[in-house]
Amino acid sequence: MPIELDMSHSSGARIRVIGVGGAGGNAVRTMIARGLEYVDFIAANTDNQALLKNPAQVKINLGSSITRGLGAGANPDVGRAAVEESIGEVREALAGSDMVFVTAGMGGGTGTGAAPVIAREARDLGALVVAIVTKPFSYENKYRMAVAEDGIRALREHVDALIVIQNDRILELADENTPFQKSLELVDEVLYNATKGIADIITREGLLNVDFADVVTVMKNQGDALIGIGYGSGPNRALEAAQNALNSPILEDMHIHGAKGILVNISGSSSLTMHEVRIAMSCIQKAAGEEANLIHGIVDLDELDDQISVTLVATGFDRSGGQNDSLKDLRPPITINIAKPADGVRDTEAPVITAEHRTSQAPGNHSPDRHSLLKPPQKVDQTDIEVPAVWRDSTSESSSLPVSRQQPVLRTTTQPIPIKESGGLSKNAAAEPPSQSLKPVKHPTPDADIDGGQPEAFPRPRARQGSAGSGSNQPSFLRKIMD
Repeated sequence: MPIELDMSHSSGARIRVIGVGGAGGNAVRTMIARGLEYVDFIAANTDNQALLKNPAQVKINLGSSITRGLGAGANPDVGRAAVEESIGEVREALAGSDMVFVTAGMGGGTGTGAAPVIAREARDLGALVVAIVTKPFSYENKYRMAVAEDGIRALREHVDALIVIQNDRILELADENTPFQKSLELVDEVLYNATKGIADIITREGLLNVDFADVVTVMKNQGDALIGIGYGSGPNRALEAAQNALNSPILEDMHIHGAKGILVNISGSSSLTMHEVRIAMSCIQKAAGEEANLIHGIVDLDELDDQISVTLVATGFDRSGGQNDSLKDLRPPITINIAKPADGVRDTEAPVITAEHRTSQAPGNHSPDRHSLLKPPQKVDQTDIEVPAVWRDSTSESSSLPVSRQQPVLRTTTQPIPIKESGGLSKNAAAEPPSQSLKPVKHPTPDADIDGGQPEAFPRPRARQGSAGSGSNQPSFLRKIMD
């Protein structure tokens, strides 16, 4: 008995497109009107009137007992409950699919609530699931945008590849005088081109065909995806089409660099040359990087005449790296070293902190060390209380501290102190060892009895050695008064 082959799908892969909700249904209508071939169409909605107008072969009225065919009222919870009620019909319509495109508009009730559930069921049936959805226009309210974001997050968990298109980006394809209805048709046109670009690689017999297994390799479990569509004409049409695809407004200012896999569909008339294919592919490979796996198909479309069309779908981006390497701050970090307290030293003392700065000074332009500004003079009159106490007692208890804890000013050593012969000390008497604790010096008041004795609250300053018989051992300001 001869084997009969179903040639309705030339690649052997069964592809279905299901439009969910109002926006998804409109996209399906555009695809059918534009003659997208080798694809089965399904429309799923909670609005009966919209379903009646849809030309899709299969129509599913979601949650008829919940919504009574009147829609979800912009409530995603209603849309989710409606599709769960009709889950049997959904699975029956999707059974046997090799690849399922789920298209919807995020932000409403049916598309936002039902699309993730339909994607889940399609994937559970073993199909490769690609979702192509739109986000609301910026002039729509914040609540609708928040609902859309929630729906996209839920959808991402149940698809192999997710393509999100901003409606605002599509408006860049139109001028300010474009009628509102025409602007909405542009949205449907982009959804059509995105679906067609991928489907044509698989289904169309062209100059260069791509196996469905190759498509699975590029798109299976890849998460977020980017799509770019570009056209070119004239002598440099191949380069122009590739560059326009790379700079497509629907890419949302994102770049394909770093993608692990890229599907490329190059379409042109019979005038398309091998040289032009090489130019287009080289341009895309350079933009993506040498590590990207490019799979391309070439489709012969005589209706393009002098034009070349390039559609690319990039997948496999590493989302764990955070900021792009090119934006990282390459300057060395500031290093802070805090000396560990030595045994017996309390932690209440200020730590010694050093920092390595990113900038460096040229030789000869170094700023003076702040410690060098505090060093005492080489010769210090130990009896002059106008000299700071830390200089007169420079060998005090700080010498017992660890090096990292010593005050930088306490570095003088005991030296012979030159004094006048009239004093009570010998000519080169050595200064007595400093006391083990620094005590504040109390200055006399102007009404103090300098000759006969001072009040008890202001004791007379004592010489460190010898008697206090001569005024030469008195503080300088007292000697001036006495003279």
